[in-house]
Amino acid sequence: MAVAVQIPPSTGQQRIDEALSRLRDAAPAWARASYPVRIALARSMLAGMARHARRMAEASCVAKGIALDAPQAGEEWISGPYVVIRALRQTIRSLGRLARNGNTPIGPLGDTSDGRLTARVFPANALDQALFMGVRADVHLEAGVGPRELHDSRARFYKQPDHAGKVCLVLGAGNINSIPPTDVITKLFNEGKACVLKMNPVNAYLGPIVEEAFAEAVKKGWLAVVYGGAEEGAYLTHHPAVDEVHITGSDRTHDAIVWGPPGPERAARMARNEPLLRKEISSELGNVSPVLVVPGAWDARALRFQAENVAGMVTHNASFNCNAAKMIVTARGWRQRDAFLAAVEHFMALAPARRAWYPGAQERYRALTEGREGVRRVGQGEGALPWTLVPGLDASRADEPAFRTEPFCSIVSETSVGSEDPLEFLAAAVPFANDRLWGTLAAHLLVPPRLDRPVRDAVERAIRELRYGTVAVNCWAGYGFAFGTTPWGAFPGAPLTDIQSGRGFVHNTLMLERIEKAVLRHPATIFPKPPYFPSHRSAQAVGRRLVRLEEKGSWRHVPGLVAAAVRG
Repeated sequence: MAVAVQIPPSTGQQRIDEALSRLRDAAPAWARASYPVRIALARSMLAGMARHARRMAEASCVAKGIALDAPQAGEEWISGPYVVIRALRQTIRSLGRLARNGNTPIGPLGDTSDGRLTARVFPANALDQALFMGVRADVHLEAGVGPRELHDSRARFYKQPDHAGKVCLVLGAGNINSIPPTDVITKLFNEGKACVLKMNPVNAYLGPIVEEAFAEAVKKGWLAVVYGGAEEGAYLTHHPAVDEVHITGSDRTHDAIVWGPPGPERAARMARNEPLLRKEISSELGNVSPVLVVPGAWDARALRFQAENVAGMVTHNASFNCNAAKMIVTARGWRQRDAFLAAVEHFMALAPARRAWYPGAQERYRALTEGREGVRRVGQGEGALPWTLVPGLDASRADEPAFRTEPFCSIVSETSVGSEDPLEFLAAAVPFANDRLWGTLAAHLLVPPRLDRPVRDAVERAIRELRYGTVAVNCWAGYGFAFGTTPWGAFPGAPLTDIQSGRGFVHNTLMLERIEKAVLRHPATIFPKPPYFPSHRSAQAVGRRLVRLEEKGSWRHVPGLVAAAVRG
């Protein structure tokens, strides 16, 4: 039976003051807590989230208009409790290794073509290796980081604490329901900070579930959950008991917090580099996520697999994802372009039309589609926006709105650069993605299964040169969000005056420092297909079984999971 979705009332200022007072009093004890205390808390949070996993997934389905037995319900199991439980299990592992060996566990080290140090972070264990065959992820470190600094610097707070008790305000995201709790997990365990979590009004129904699942942290005074909109957010942001802020949302909300409302006063502050908010702020703020399709020896099977891969990046969560595919970049003159785009359209049509539940979607959709020729729409439904492909954008137009505006709705666009020669394509596509598209969160490279040496070298150069916090090869960057050991955030270096996709990394359960990007690699085709593919018929069963597997960490749950995946 479906659970009812109830929205808690806004938290009054007196209750906010009381909650922050408790956090301030308890923050020093958390900052100096022993490993056994931290591990016990993480275990209680994992057990709590596992107890409430079904309630969380079903509430999310009800709120987003998904039938509980539909394949799309798998989205809410996987991008909700599974991601949270996985992050907690990995955090427990890292804390245990810190207690025993003085450091977090990482995989083999390597080097990029230009001499940057890399560290393998996925697969994290034998279960990962078995379930995600052929998938791997490495973190590229900043220039100048060597093995010794990597060893000495990770889990920095545990080796060289930089505070004696701080309170972090976490402004929760409204789109993906694992974001608020995993942001709290990062701040609590990676950085040793007590947290006040303000739920987004869009998914405030999740707050009581988080409070109950993380009850031990609430009881100890290391976490408080509050509710409300912009007024409560502003009160919390500028409250003297709050030391710093973390936001997952839009760059517009970020700039309103840091610089004030739009207008001459904000412009003057930005010109003087005098932010209104004088506290440290970290953020994850979205992206016009590119998909660079490298021309070459694509056979029909691999091309269709990757077309469905892109379609799944668009349709997952009704396209209300900060890493949804938003700009397909093809090679000018590529003979397989029309077949590829037709396949993307075909696979998007397999996904049921979804209610446009995120505020402002209808307006953004109209602004980016009205008056355009050649727009392709598939799928209709009451209150739903159709899956929409806007092909043939002019890559030379600096004023193209689709290059600078994150749609955050059911639109993916396409443009062409370079030529059908893979080297010329990559030489044009990488600077286009870096310099013309807004944001630095996540980029995708689709690479044919067979490459000659010059093209393989060019692909590696492209991976290095793409200024994105996650670069995903032949898979969705959503893997990087979900895996936990992969840091998730924007490419470093954005100033507050041009924040782009934000500052800092979350998840990062191995607690690495001086991260430049995470790089995911995936085979051109794989079986079974990923559960976010629109044609997957049993994603809901896969999601439930993934949660159970991650909760227990036991191989005995693998056969049921594999059976559900194969049925997809």
